[in-house]
Amino acid sequence: MSRKILVTSALPYANGAIHLGHLVEYIQTDIWVRFQKMQPKDAVAECWYVCADDTHGTPIMLRAEKDGITPEALIARVHAEHSRDFAGFHVAFDNFYSTHSPETQACANTIYGRLQQAGLIEKRTIEQYYDPVKQMFLPDRFIKGECPKCGAKDQYGDNCESCGAAYTPNELKNPYSAVSGATPEMRHSDHYFFKLSSDSCQSFLRRWTREPGRLQSEASNKMQEWLGVEGENKLTDWDISRDAPYFGFEIPDAPGKYFYVWLDAPIGYMGSFKNLCDRNGLDFDEYFKPDSTTELYHFIGKDILYFHALFWPAELQHAGYRTPSGLFVHGFLTVDGAKMSKSRGTFITAESYLDTGLNPEWLRYYYAAKLNSTMEDIDLNLDDFIARVNSDLVGKYVNIASRCAGFIGKRFDGRLAATDADWLKPLRDAAGTIAEAYEAREFGRALREVMALADAANVFVNDKKPWELAKQEGRDAELHAACSQAIEAFRLLTLYLKPVLPKVAEAVEAFLAIPPLTWSDAATPLPAGHAIQAYSHLMTRIDPKQVAALVEANKASLAPAAPAPQKAAAKDKSAEKAEKVEKAAKPAEAAKAPAEAGEFISIDDFMKVDLRIARIVDAGHVEGAEKLIRLSLDIGEEKPRQVFAGIKSAYDPATLVGRLTVMVANLAPRKMKFGLSEGMVMAASDPEGKTAGLYLLSPDSGATPGMRVK
Repeated sequence: MSRKILVTSALPYANGAIHLGHLVEYIQTDIWVRFQKMQPKDAVAECWYVCADDTHGTPIMLRAEKDGITPEALIARVHAEHSRDFAGFHVAFDNFYSTHSPETQACANTIYGRLQQAGLIEKRTIEQYYDPVKQMFLPDRFIKGECPKCGAKDQYGDNCESCGAAYTPNELKNPYSAVSGATPEMRHSDHYFFKLSSDSCQSFLRRWTREPGRLQSEASNKMQEWLGVEGENKLTDWDISRDAPYFGFEIPDAPGKYFYVWLDAPIGYMGSFKNLCDRNGLDFDEYFKPDSTTELYHFIGKDILYFHALFWPAELQHAGYRTPSGLFVHGFLTVDGAKMSKSRGTFITAESYLDTGLNPEWLRYYYAAKLNSTMEDIDLNLDDFIARVNSDLVGKYVNIASRCAGFIGKRFDGRLAATDADWLKPLRDAAGTIAEAYEAREFGRALREVMALADAANVFVNDKKPWELAKQEGRDAELHAACSQAIEAFRLLTLYLKPVLPKVAEAVEAFLAIPPLTWSDAATPLPAGHAIQAYSHLMTRIDPKQVAALVEANKASLAPAAPAPQKAAAKDKSAEKAEKVEKAAKPAEAAKAPAEAGEFISIDDFMKVDLRIARIVDAGHVEGAEKLIRLSLDIGEEKPRQVFAGIKSAYDPATLVGRLTVMVANLAPRKMKFGLSEGMVMAASDPEGKTAGLYLLSPDSGATPGMRVK
């Protein structure tokens, strides 16, 4: 049966700019959707891609107040900015809407009413922090203080960015309002809860999170940890209401109470699709009825897995709607190895990338080359970005057409010879395996195969040397055949790259004078006598100066963030102390030589260390150990090795399974009271302690267990 597919990306919040970290997800989703839309109608009848700005909540209200405008004016302005940035990176939504819409409100009210009828909504009196200056209850993220676990200052009210601990706001030490700086007061308020702890929700989620295709294995493992074993009730009920003042939808029959933003945000997927259905004459119920045969996929980051894998399916199931066919969860983006954090401002904006004159398809290709179907983080290494794009896209791909197209136009009136040569058969036959990789979201694998085909095509061109054939009398037929076959190889490569490089593909379609390429076109060569247009250069190399300009444009956000002061009264003292320390440190730092960081070693010394790529096949807590995680590492040997790693403060074992890392394979085994440790994994940390945290090393996509690092 022909597939009908609805695809969403997570909703960007409407109080800030799109940055390159956001774009990982939208580019990943767009590539997958474009691939689906290239399939024949008897395989994929429809594939719709919808999204919306997430527009509700206290941050929107406060940002609008700060800017001196209404929340409605703010979200309209940000929607225009987000639309511009997405269009700039060729992210082709079928509908990019807003959660502040009548469709989303109607869906939210329907779901809430049905959950009420099912006995899954309960009103309770709670105690929470109140800002006496702003006269408002404070969301967790607007309360700051000292972490109750590690003592780090200026941490949010729900989790510590320094040690990763989760807690409730009333556990914070010395709390203060991030809005006014005032010390908050505890007050009572009536709130509405979704009973996620009910037997019906728990049993449904245990079943749903284990069903094939719903979640990646590492995500499913995490869900089982949160759910606990059968009979163990680990889920807590979910507070779905907020008190006025609040920008959002008022709860029916509950004056002054509003739906929490995380209730109506995923419902925004439904609202956006409902809006598309109303405009295009589509059947909304066909996609959302409980027995729907259509497919529904959500692309999300691993930071919002909890909401999408527990709350969202439980809401839909108990409100009488279908649940997602699958969640496609990706990791975070780092830039040159450093974590990005919107709350700290350490991001490169999409707008600055485009304003610098960088080609958006360079970034689309680079992300795709690193993306796979796991939850692993990916790194935007700026030097590697330049090298890979220049080598793959210009040196390998575009180079084929630029070396052959001119001869077709000048010598053969723009008409091709036969293009069904035997050497092209492997390129044609690769359509199936490349399609499988795209379908499985193994984009890195797909592009590695495409570049291997490009290598084969370049070998052909180098062997035939059309530039030399053109100088030799009586060899026109060979020249014509060689260039025509190279152009056919270029067409096939363009077809396989089209989901990633849509604008280049569009230009190639115009150059070749062919209709928009579809996946089935791989089987049919261009016929002899087919006329092509004059060739224009398709892509330039990245100039390192452009990347330097990009970094310069964002240098304020790329610099390490100074710790925020606790209260306004402490600001002057903190600044004064920091200035004294900085002045005292300058002479000492100037005297330091780079070599003083450590003695040099020889290459022979380095080669004594056997570093190997390792896949974490299992990970677990170590009973009685506060800092250790037990890892089972596959390095291509007969059986995995056991390693105890002191990374518990930074990682949850369930999130590590399936991840690739680097280990020291020839470290002498060490007998510990917990067992034998047969190596050591590699992790990075700041030796001066200025940047908190531990960071496991991860290899580039394509590395496999057992490979030597050298």
